Amino acid sequence: MAKPLDEYKRKRDFTRSPEPAGDADAAKKTRKDKPRFFCVQKHLASHLHYDLRLEHEGVLMSWAVPKGPSLDPKTKRLAMHVEDHPVEYGTFEGVIPEGYGAGIVMLWDQGTWEPESADVDQALAKGDLKFKLDGYKLKGSWVLVRTAGYGGGDRAKSKSWLLIKHRDDWSGDVDITEFAPLSVKSNQDLHEILAEDNPDVWRTNRPVEGGETGAMLREIIQKAAALKAGREKAIGQGKAVAHRPKAGGKTFASKKAADGSIQMLEESHEAKGRASRAVARKARGGGAPRRAKKR
Repeated sequence: MAKPLDEYKRKRDFTRSPEPAGDADAAKKTRKDKPRFFCVQKHLASHLHYDLRLEHEGVLMSWAVPKGPSLDPKTKRLAMHVEDHPVEYGTFEGVIPEGYGAGIVMLWDQGTWEPESADVDQALAKGDLKFKLDGYKLKGSWVLVRTAGYGGGDRAKSKSWLLIKHRDDWSGDVDITEFAPLSVKSNQDLHEILAEDNPDVWRTNRPVEGGETGAMLREIIQKAAALKAGREKAIGQGKAVAHRPKAGGKTFASKKAADGSIQMLEESHEAKGRASRAVARKARGGGAPRRAKKR
């Protein structure tokens, strides 16, 4: 019988990848009765996409969203169901040098989620999972709906889902991926994350060469190399090296949980509130944020 994370581990060589191997059984025990974690990771690999991950039963259920989440209820975003990831993956940000998923991973959003369905497993089996997000960028009510995918077929076995924002105080027509493009962990863009690692990691065998994504990766590598060279030159000359301030100062500094099951990010309610209010104002065209409706 397959165990949780078997597929995840089968695809990766952890002697070469910085990704965590994880332990679903341990995470299930240590995370019991704690708020459900969620994250969205911006991943530039063979193509740019956003990975939505929802904690459930000791793992992160995962959907790859090619165009990223939309705050507009009229926009239905394709979300491909992929293998579960370990809970520890929820704070991962960095460079995967080779193998499956080779590329750059940014922690684009994180927070907690609550199912609006009484039975999550039943909702997943039905293909209709309603939930609420409380992140720095994504908030309010959402739904994942399974479809038959291209060419029809057995809907129950399909990996094709749609991610849709419900109409509420956190919906709007702003493109959240453009309005808030940086990491919530490091406040960095993709080229800055790469510059912290090794811009020459893909001197050969790049994750992608041609097309729009290949051009994007080439530009990111050039920016990262220039940024790192500038920092090294400044250090050689004894000058202070400028870095983009971390998001919220200590707000997003990762700390290892006492039980070792996950590296959770410390949350600052003040910083999170500012970020959320900014998103709300932008979604409404710059107006004052609405008060949450009393329930």
